[in-house]
This record gives sequence, structure tokens and C-alpha cells, in this order.
Amino acid sequence: MTATHDTVLERFLRYVVIDTQSDGTSSSQPSTEKQKNLGRLLERELRELGLDDAHLDEHGNVYATIPATSSKDVPVICFCSHMDTAPDFTGTNVKPQIVRSYQGGDIRLVGDTSQVIRVSDHPELKNQIGHDIVTTDGTTLLGADDKAGIAEIMTAAQYLLAHPEIPHGAVKILFTTDEEIGRGADKVDLQKLGAKFGYTLDGSTVGEIENETFSADGVTIEITGVAMHPGTAKDRMENAIKIASRIVANLPQDQTPETTEGRQGFIHPVGISGAMESARISFIIRDFEEFGLIEKEGLLRSITEDVLKSYPGSSFTFTVKQQYRNMKVVLDQYPAVVENLVEATKRVGLTPKLASIRGGTDGSRLSFMGLPCPNIFTGGHAYHSPLEWVSVQDMETSVKTIIELVKVFEERAI
Repeated sequence: MTATHDTVLERFLRYVVIDTQSDGTSSSQPSTEKQKNLGRLLERELRELGLDDAHLDEHGNVYATIPATSSKDVPVICFCSHMDTAPDFTGTNVKPQIVRSYQGGDIRLVGDTSQVIRVSDHPELKNQIGHDIVTTDGTTLLGADDKAGIAEIMTAAQYLLAHPEIPHGAVKILFTTDEEIGRGADKVDLQKLGAKFGYTLDGSTVGEIENETFSADGVTIEITGVAMHPGTAKDRMENAIKIASRIVANLPQDQTPETTEGRQGFIHPVGISGAMESARISFIIRDFEEFGLIEKEGLLRSITEDVLKSYPGSSFTFTVKQQYRNMKVVLDQYPAVVENLVEATKRVGLTPKLASIRGGTDGSRLSFMGLPCPNIFTGGHAYHSPLEWVSVQDMETSVKTIIELVKVFEERAI
């Protein structure tokens, strides 16, 4: 079967075996050249579908346009997914497995039988009876985040192009790199893209529409201690390692990722390094409200100042770097973006549920860059782990949702 007529499953199985892990330690974009391997394949497949403007740019981003079939002034919308997979767990040599017509119960993975997708840990499995479930063999992640989204966009594009009788406006396609390391929108050219509104296909459970994310900052604390030979250090040495350790030990225990949920934010140390004379601590700060970030950063600075009172010869610097902001601030200014998606979700037989992401997505950055961009469900679960899984039928539902959304925009245009 050629790419022009592939099912969403066939596309998905083809994409997940391509290793596209990003690398946060790299300063280039894409951070790994291997992401372009998938980009080149997608460019070729888009051209095979008849999209002559499909191209892969130097940063690994893929752009394409489905021409309008309506004479109305329909807003140009974009569907976006990212090609990279997370560095959290290996994505090399992925061996997808299919559990046909799942009949319930735990799923033991064949490559590492200690890895079990348990219903008790994945209650959404209870809604998958009769579905075909794609898993890994337990030795890698699957890459449904976000290759399920890519497969869904490609399959919807195939359908729309095969049915020109469906009236719709121009539809833009965008596949990005390095989303998993927070750089997915860094090199996107919105002027070239030419869309008014966007939708990332990067969610999870079908029916969930994510219109809100954390706001996020990074904080770096650099500590300069007082180095001294340990044999003559009494009352003179101020060990930067110990200072850093005390700062981390004094963090509030009720504001950590492991003790918060829902709309609660947190202070999270993600790196600590150094020696006697100097040390460095890296944090990520998360909250749904801007003032929550400011409060947490103020608390962290206060903790640092209090610790340093015991070390009069030492000093510190406190650097805050903005990472992304809650996309709801932008989306609330364009209510039709979410309203149209709610209508499309209803049309495929689902009950829409607005949800918040305890994290970020390309949609966060894109929204503040000028492309209001909520997040559509893909059907994937347990991302970034060997227990990752996705339902084929849920992926098909996501494809139908994209098609219905395109129709809604056309129907509601003047």
C-alpha cells in the first residue's frame, strides 16, 4: 500500500520505528540530526499526497498547505505535531506490538516481561474493550507522543485531499522538532506558515481539550563559597556544596511535583553541581497563575538569603529565565478557537472536557507568538515511558475530529 492510501495505524507504525529523540544538551536546532530523517519522510509523503509546497527547512520543521475548496472567507487554520521523542527513556530500536481486540486485564510486554501495563495504574484501559492497542515491547518508549498526532494529521490530510467536495478553507500543516526539550516553536516562521489559528495534536484521552498550561520559569542559583585547605579550615571554610544542599533541604515539602496535583504549582530542583568554591542549582518553577510564579520565586530567593546568613563570606546570584506562559490567557481572547473544537468533538460522538496541562506544549509558545493554539487529544497514554500505549480506534477518532473541525470553521465563516 502506498503512503497516499495508508491508514492511521500504518502511518503510525512507520513513524515510531524512526529514532527521533531530542537532546537538551545540544545547542543546535534540531538538537539531533536524526529528527530530520522523519522530516524528510513526511515531506516526501506530503508531496505524494499532492501538496507541492511541502518542504523541510534547515531547522527540521516541515510545512505544507492543503488548498481551500470553499469560496467563503474561512480563517486559515494549522494542525501541528512534534517529531521528536522525549530523552527520558530510549527511543532507539522501537518494536511496536499490537494487542488486537483487547478484552481487558493487564498487558504484559513481550520484550521485558517485568514491564506490565496494569489496569489499576491505567484506568482508561477499561474504556478500550474491543479496541486494538499499540504498545512497545517494554524496552523502549513508543513515541505516540507525538507520532500519533503526526499520523492523525497526515491521515486527515489524505482524507480531505481525496474528498474535494468537502468545503473548507486553507489548512496548514506544521511538524516541529525539539518540543520535548522546550524549543519546539523556537524556529517556526509564522509569517511563512500564514495561519490565523492553530491546533496542536499532542493531547491524551479522547474528548479532552487542553486549553490551559502551566506558566513556567527556570531559576539558576550560583553560589560562591570560601575555599580553604581542609587542614586549616576551622571557622574559615564556607563549602559551596553544603550551602547548595541546605538550600535544597529547606524547600517547602508541600510545593514539590511529588506532593502536588491539579492546579497546584511547584518548585522543582532539576540539577545540582559544583565543588567547595562554587556550586550551581537549577530549578523549574511552575504555576497556572503569573502571581504564583512570582510568589514561588520570591520564596526561593528568601530561602537562599536565609541560608547565606550563616555564611558571611559567601555570595550568590539568582537568575530567572522565562520559559513559557499559560496559553489560556491568549485563547480567552479568541473564544471561537475552543468553541469550534468543542463542536467538532461533539460531532464525533464524544463529550468534550476542558482540561489543564501540568506542563507545556508547542501551543503555549505559539499562542504567545501570535497563533492561538489549544491542544487536541491523540489517544495516547503513559508518555515518556516503556508503558506507553495508544488505541487505534482512538487515533481514528482524532482523525475524524480534525476533519469535523475543518468543516465547522467553514460552516461558521461568512
